[in-house]
Amino acid sequence: MTPVELNQKGFKALVDALGYVDAVRFLKQFDNGSGDYTQERRQWLDHLSLDDIWADLQQRQIETQE
Repeated sequence: MTPVELNQKGFKALVDALGYVDAVRFLKQFDNGSGDYTQERRQWLDHLSLDDIWADLQQRQIETQE
């Protein structure tokens, strides 16, 4: 089976099982996205200390218990 045939059969199986709209919604979950996650992660995490992260976790735990 060629890659094209596999894609066609796979999509048909999804459509048969889920319907067209939900099959497309399912496939959209696997979008690769864009950007450089590692670089972006450094931008928002490098300025945080371990104490900052720990305090945030504790605060979130308190908020979920209320």
